[in-house]
Amino acid sequence: MVNKKTIEDVQMGGKRVFMRVDFNVPMDEDGNIADDRRIRSTLSSINYCIDHGAKVVLASHLGRPKGKVQEKFSLAPVARRLGRLLNKKVGFAPDCVGAETRSMIDALQPGDVLLLENLRFHPEEEANDEGFSRALAEGIDLYVNNAFGTAHRVHASTFGITRFVPVAVAGFLMKREIDYFEKVISDPVRPFAAILGGSKVSGKLGVIKNLIDRVDKIFVGGGMMFTFLKAVGLEVGNSIVEEEMIEFAREMQEKARGQKVMFYLPVDVVIADRIDPKANTKIVTVQEIPSDWYGLDIGPATCRYFSLALQGVKTVVWNGPMGMYELDPFSRGTTYIARTVADCFATTIIGGGDTADAVNRAGEADNMTFISTGGGASLKLLEGKNLPGIEGLTDRDD
Repeated sequence: MVNKKTIEDVQMGGKRVFMRVDFNVPMDEDGNIADDRRIRSTLSSINYCIDHGAKVVLASHLGRPKGKVQEKFSLAPVARRLGRLLNKKVGFAPDCVGAETRSMIDALQPGDVLLLENLRFHPEEEANDEGFSRALAEGIDLYVNNAFGTAHRVHASTFGITRFVPVAVAGFLMKREIDYFEKVISDPVRPFAAILGGSKVSGKLGVIKNLIDRVDKIFVGGGMMFTFLKAVGLEVGNSIVEEEMIEFAREMQEKARGQKVMFYLPVDVVIADRIDPKANTKIVTVQEIPSDWYGLDIGPATCRYFSLALQGVKTVVWNGPMGMYELDPFSRGTTYIARTVADCFATTIIGGGDTADAVNRAGEADNMTFISTGGGASLKLLEGKNLPGIEGLTDRDD
């Protein structure tokens, strides 16, 4: 990992440890946790602290309450689930700051665990307010950032707090995420392929710029493929296009050719007369998209084309679905690529967010080498940028 201290570099017996975790889990309509993978991913770090006699204070956000207390975004159900997973009582504080919360923290004994209420019930969290950062840090001996999914945010609990604690270190999950992305960017086993999807080129601009100098093959799908297709002179109907990105798309394809990077665009697409799961659909070549239809997925010929081109690669990074995978008629391309990547005899690294969700829906999550827990944070690393949540941590002495 970068030259920052980790959870293994510090003594924590009897100390109050404030661990920023990412418990932003999906909830169903009845307020039950629909997927607890993010909770499970933190267990090794939490158990490490418990086993070493720390007094553990956990803090997270859930959803987007926009600085207001909203019952549907309470972390109370998470505290109950975490207690079952740890097989021990997990205390729950009604707020993340204030006198009552402070007294609950003061009462902790070595090995105890306390989860604070949603950080984002306070607008000061996202504003990285100094006073709020100080309040979170009050009485804390050690800060652990184990929330990779928020490491790209300059928030009070991910960045501001590090200025007011004696030492700040990375948890096991954070370390693992950084190590994977550092290795794949700096020293990948080749051939190295990047699969990029999602709706917009502008959202992947930095990633494309950084990866084009590092990969051997780039595959483009999702909504962003239509900007690239238009850049080579094709008509794409009502499909999503970022006109201001067309010149960039053209330049990147030319740069790839100049650097002998193979650049793969779809050869056929699934189109629909409207964006609706009950819409009329058909499969056409990329040269035959009608003017009033929408391209919503890569087609079967593209699936086979991409699959053959992925044969023999040794490292694959995938960020962004191949189509509007949330709707069944337009999910097949993403599912096919998920299965192809899973079957590669390669190190396979899946960017978080929609890509992780798509891989899970395809039933291939267990067949990937590594699935990131953070979509936005993984994008920043793929762009070659530093993360605020890492920058604020304490440097190693060596």
